[in-house]
Amino acid sequence: MCGINGILGLKDLVLAKQKVQAMNMTMKHRGPDDEGVFVNDEIVLGHRRLSIIDLSAAGHQPMQSHDGRFQIVYNGELYNFKELKFELTRVVSGSNQQAYFFQTNTDTEVIIAAYARWGEECVNHFNGMYAFAIWDNLKKELFIARDRLGIKPLYYIYTNNTLAFSSEIRSLLASELIQRQLDENSLVDYLRYQTVHAPNTIVKGIKMLMPGHYMKSNNGKITIHSYWNLKKNISHASDGKSYTEVCKDVNHLLTKAVERRLIADVPFGAFLSGGIDSSAIVGLMTKVSTEKVKTFSVTFDESEFSESKYAQLIAKKFNTDHHEIKLNPADFLKELPNALKAMDHPSGDGPNTYIVSKATKEAGITMALSGLGGDELFAGYDVFKRSIALNKKAWLNAVPKFMRGAGGSILTKIKPSIASEKIAEFLKQDAINFKTFYPLSRQVLMDKEILSILNKKELVENRVTQIITESQISNLKSQISAVSIAEISTYMQNVLLGDADQMSMAHALEVRVPFIDYTLVEYVLGIPDKYKSTATPKKLLVDSLGDLLPSEIVNRPKMGFTFPWKNWMQNEMKLFCEQKMVSLSKRKLFNEQGVMKLWKDFLSDNPKVTWSRIWYLIVLENWLQENNIED
Repeated sequence: MCGINGILGLKDLVLAKQKVQAMNMTMKHRGPDDEGVFVNDEIVLGHRRLSIIDLSAAGHQPMQSHDGRFQIVYNGELYNFKELKFELTRVVSGSNQQAYFFQTNTDTEVIIAAYARWGEECVNHFNGMYAFAIWDNLKKELFIARDRLGIKPLYYIYTNNTLAFSSEIRSLLASELIQRQLDENSLVDYLRYQTVHAPNTIVKGIKMLMPGHYMKSNNGKITIHSYWNLKKNISHASDGKSYTEVCKDVNHLLTKAVERRLIADVPFGAFLSGGIDSSAIVGLMTKVSTEKVKTFSVTFDESEFSESKYAQLIAKKFNTDHHEIKLNPADFLKELPNALKAMDHPSGDGPNTYIVSKATKEAGITMALSGLGGDELFAGYDVFKRSIALNKKAWLNAVPKFMRGAGGSILTKIKPSIASEKIAEFLKQDAINFKTFYPLSRQVLMDKEILSILNKKELVENRVTQIITESQISNLKSQISAVSIAEISTYMQNVLLGDADQMSMAHALEVRVPFIDYTLVEYVLGIPDKYKSTATPKKLLVDSLGDLLPSEIVNRPKMGFTFPWKNWMQNEMKLFCEQKMVSLSKRKLFNEQGVMKLWKDFLSDNPKVTWSRIWYLIVLENWLQENNIED
């Protein structure tokens, strides 16, 4: 786990090296163990290292292939590197492929060897989380790839025939190759969804390489290709199998996913909230690990937010070395500036992960497993139930649109709430179906509310609607798998994974996510809906685990991993929040009256203005200030 940088095409190599060194320095937190720079007559590569596998100096990057042809910078972990290494040391009979002579025990060199043998097809052999760049000194070609599910980030800019890439946006800003300018269309996306969906970012001109894609740059020409796709790579291995057989398969795949992620040469642990997902990961870790598992959870004085009793129950059952992180408003306020400063891209979430990552790292842990992805894969959110229920409401399409709209307006007056606002907006759509329903399910502010706080008369097309259309998931036989794909490719990849990476790496802590091992994802997406009941919480997952989890965990109310934000924002954090809202309201893209009305409505407990509708605006303004972004 590291940070990577590079500049290709800048003729002044002395200047290019200076810029890459500045980019490296910006990402020191991602790799405190080592740094390196490679320079030749066309490209400069930079690297910051966090040592996880092969802690010796042999793992230094940029790394060169044994014959000197390739140079690599790599961020991530390859879980099947030992199997691939064995395969790559063999001569392939009947071909001109030679055995690779390894000089290190790193997974980095396995990637070089795989590229030397298979070229761009190497990514199809990898199981892991990664973003890497390989320079071919013979072809004068740069190859950049990102993992299938988008666990590791990769940003880039292309301007004046110069390509620059990095693990972080702030690093690209430090290169001074691009203006610090807010992207207006991305701003609308952010206001809708508390994030900006790839390939766009909040900064104009900075793009993100999409998950499951690779990029090639040769003679100033850039091409981007997809090598893996959620819908196209659905497995049909469960076809014709009984429920018992499917459960057995899921158990095996998840257990293997956990086992793969315990490969490390450093102390490891796990985040434990006491929910089904984190408890399952901890239970399987104790099953396959020979070491006592260390677990970490956040607790609060406010009992309605604390999950400590559930985490303690799991810790006791599996005899873990359990650490509770007691948090009160004073502690949080003390850490909040650091948590916000750690954000590489603004997001409505994140400080949660920052706090638990900090405590985990301070306990001597360098790598931790997380239950992230369980809800998306095993129908853990209410959106799955609502989507299934939508099938019974197809009759609404026979009702004239104006009548549906009138009914929605009446509902908002009788029962003012965010839920009724979304229902009213849904009823006004041209068609009542998944494609119109899903984009509204995750939307934070409705479009009319966004227009009320911006100096704009119309908004760009909804990015989530575009993603649903492009992925063509509406015609899947499995409605639940369609929702899973939508959740994974929007909320999970662009909010949860982004936050997990930037907040854990702020403390040089690597977070691994077994639930989104691609072999498990492909299999579960292919399981028919009849085996994915939404009547009880994640029934398929629970049944697949057998008696691993106690009933108190399986049947507990879902709380989610959150802080008592409303209480804090209206009291201890009020001054800080108000200052940011006032500052945001004075930006030229925003309508001052609209922004301040939203803030006042929150303070007066307007049911349509929850804390989350305010907090992500505060985060946005803080991020724009921290990074000197012009609007």
